[in-house]
Amino acid sequence: MRCPYCHVDDDRVFDTRAAEGGYMVRRKRVCLACERKFSTLEKLEQLNVRVVKSDQTREPLDREKIRRGVERACSKRPIQSSKIEQVVQSIEADIYESYDSEVTASQIGEIVMRHLAALDEVAYIRFASVYREFHDANDFIRAISKIVGPGKDKKSKEEK
Repeated sequence: MRCPYCHVDDDRVFDTRAAEGGYMVRRKRVCLACERKFSTLEKLEQLNVRVVKSDQTREPLDREKIRRGVERACSKRPIQSSKIEQVVQSIEADIYESYDSEVTASQIGEIVMRHLAALDEVAYIRFASVYREFHDANDFIRAISKIVGPGKDKKSKEEK
């Protein structure tokens, strides 16, 4: 690994730790030439899964697109960043576990919705409204009734 300070490729690792739930390794290094310390992150390189979009074009799976969609859905909700990261990791793991070379954008959307439904109902509705292109209030009512169901609604009224 080249030193970011003196650019010499001569260092020693003095600490190694798992990061991002075991999906990355953080290594602390010391340059043997200039003796300055620096850290590196090693990330597991995944197989190249390609996303088949609705117009049949293909592009590489972009983890950051998934993260942005989840973050947008969770905006202004009481959800910690670490929890969002766990959800993104779970979504990515599901995709790599279920698909070898290609996955459709709609399949990714369904996986994201499944994870958001378990995380936060409002985030799920927000994502579903964009993903499924809701056109009117009835679309929202149908989506909400799938989550809430008739039993939950009655319980909340009885508790009040």
